[in-house]
Amino acid sequence: MFGSIGMPELIIILVIALIIFGPRKLPELGRSLGRSIGEFKKASNELRNTLEEEIRIEEQRDNRAAIRAEQDTALAAAAAPPSATPPPVTPAPPASETVTRTPGAGPAA
Repeated sequence: MFGSIGMPELIIILVIALIIFGPRKLPELGRSLGRSIGEFKKASNELRNTLEEEIRIEEQRDNRAAIRAEQDTALAAAAAPPSATPPPVTPAPPASETVTRTPGAGPAA
């Protein structure tokens, strides 16, 4: 957290703070500093959560809009009149097939 601040540097800083503020004020200053850091962390977490929530809501709106567009396109395609192309024709049986008649069955249909 402190980067390159080692134990000797930290002790020097604490000694200077003790000389400047005195032994009575130092615990009070530590508590207030701790509370300030805690409030800052809480506020930054709330901000991050709010931003993530807004991003999630915006993504949901985009997804819903895309789904609606796809549904509208599908409905428009289903409601459109059939195109001018004729329906598919079933192919005739090949000419090489022969029709067999059974005697006495009458004319072939």
